[in-house]
Amino acid sequence: MPNKQKKETFDFKTALAELEEINRWFQEEDIDLDEGLKKLKRGKELIKKCKERIKDVENEYIAIKVEGRQITDTNEPS
Repeated sequence: MPNKQKKETFDFKTALAELEEINRWFQEEDIDLDEGLKKLKRGKELIKKCKERIKDVENEYIAIKVEGRQITDTNEPS
């Protein structure tokens, strides 16, 4: 049986909470430069994943909307 890779699950709410925490960290007066760089990289990664998730949801919404129109159109009497 081939080894199937498990699709990574992405929790949008958790990602936003982590981004908020990163933002709060940068509001502190004394920040470590190396740690700041790590947090910037992590923030960039999270933002990219959030944008991808938003786009996926948008595409799914559009597909559902189109499908709904098709069902409505086929149920209307001629």
